[in-house]
Amino acid sequence: MNPDLTIIILTYNEERNIKSCIDSIQGITANISAVDSGSTDNTLKILHEYGVKVLSHPFENYSKQRNWAQHNNPFGTQWVFHLDAGEQFSPALKKWMQTEFNPDSEFDGFMFCRRMVFMDKWIKHGGLYPTYHMRLFRSNKGKCEEKVYDQHFILDGKKCVVNKKIDIIDYVASDLRSFTSGHNRWAIIEAAEILMYQGVTGNVDAKIQGNPIEKRRWFKNNVFQKMPLFLRSFLYFNYRYFIRLGFLDGKAGLACHFLQGFWFRFLVDATILELKTKMKKDQLSLEDALMQLYGFDIKKLVY
Repeated sequence: MNPDLTIIILTYNEERNIKSCIDSIQGITANISAVDSGSTDNTLKILHEYGVKVLSHPFENYSKQRNWAQHNNPFGTQWVFHLDAGEQFSPALKKWMQTEFNPDSEFDGFMFCRRMVFMDKWIKHGGLYPTYHMRLFRSNKGKCEEKVYDQHFILDGKKCVVNKKIDIIDYVASDLRSFTSGHNRWAIIEAAEILMYQGVTGNVDAKIQGNPIEKRRWFKNNVFQKMPLFLRSFLYFNYRYFIRLGFLDGKAGLACHFLQGFWFRFLVDATILELKTKMKKDQLSLEDALMQLYGFDIKKLVY
């Protein structure tokens, strides 16, 4: 058990996921902090049964919520590990944390590979594995970047990329309905963020020769975002499904690559078009167009 580590989990109506999440991290540290944003199901009851320290904080966006959770860490530990309620430690990651992680390490942060599970299938192809995320770092060295969608944690210090297979397992959605409804909301947020910040957002240093996160951000900012609306969703799906061998992931892979790699990206572009049309037709600001079309408050995008 590591006394100088806190595992931070954000929760909101996660009764279907939270038990598996907490079970996967048992024996790593006694310091588990959940920041809940108003759950109305059994999430809080389950957290209390496990003895998890629960804090409550109104939700604005993930970036602000993650940073608030870290700044208000009730255990005040030197190290933090950020985990989503729908994620779990793989057995290899749990073993690494118990036997190889050294709090006195020369590194200030560690990047782990995320293993995406969709419809109970590990999606290994289409460029989705390996993808790396900074999750474990010294609390005074890292934070979540100021970005509403597709956020990453950024580190002011020395990084270590941990070998793949020592993974975080991400159960993307408990069912297809929650996946599509969630992405409907994310499409509005992504479209608004693109229009507000001209497609370049966040604090990740986009570098083609950088670490895995920096490379992906460079390609998104300098290749994908510069393509014409709608064409890019067709090209991206074909890149994932055929060039990056997504078809090897079977039927569940087809559903995943199509919905995430084509449908969602197409929906973002359609939302951009709808917003631009509304703004031009009615001579509205982006703020007013978002409110009239979707009831969405642009303040959630402003840091």
